[in-house]
Amino acid sequence: MKITEYIAFNIDRLPKGYVFTYANFITEVNRKEAVIKALNRMVASGKIAKLAKGKYYKPETTPFGNLQPSQVQVVKDLLEENGKITGYLTGYGIYNQLGLTTQVSNTIQIGKNQIRPNFIRERYKIAFLKQKNTITKESIPLLQLLDAIRYIKKIPDATVEASCARFLAIIKNLTDKEINTLVRLALNYPPATRALVGSLLDQLQQGNTTELLFKSLNPITTYRLTGASKVLSTTDKWNMV
Repeated sequence: MKITEYIAFNIDRLPKGYVFTYANFITEVNRKEAVIKALNRMVASGKIAKLAKGKYYKPETTPFGNLQPSQVQVVKDLLEENGKITGYLTGYGIYNQLGLTTQVSNTIQIGKNQIRPNFIRERYKIAFLKQKNTITKESIPLLQLLDAIRYIKKIPDATVEASCARFLAIIKNLTDKEINTLVRLALNYPPATRALVGSLLDQLQQGNTTELLFKSLNPITTYRLTGASKVLSTTDKWNMV
């Protein structure tokens, strides 16, 4: 089978929106230049699309044009290394998924233990947030929630009051194990985040889980979060004004 035929056959088997590089074929064909030329010919013919240098995807065509790959596909090389999870999606895209905002951003934010400078990939700005906790598949949903709580004032088109109400609805559906893990992870977040997590948990009568959070805070420090007291009756305890 010729290289072009081999590549076309394998691309046909990929799901639409899947992002790949020439390296996906090198191990089988072992002819880098020929593979790259074949892929570029497919781009020119419209069979595949180019996302960035060396990155291609199989487009999904609609009456309104080709759809962009999902954010996970766009940055999947930044989320995993040698089969190990090293990052996770956070920020604006997750605010939307959590029901905190209806706005969609062209900035993709990634939480990682080791961050790097921001850069542009196609139409997206790729930005990074420092995560002090170990990142695991199980912890990612809780880390995403904690990031949203941390940056509550920066959630677009959302008030603190509305966001707190949404946080309560989300946390209410967590298991006891997940709540205990949430508290443990929150201990590595800034004091204002710990205070808000504690206040949310107290509001849901999860007070027996918040002792560590309460003891981790300076008793004379106050945290300004205008609007939180409209939803939370526990803000005084946590010095939120």
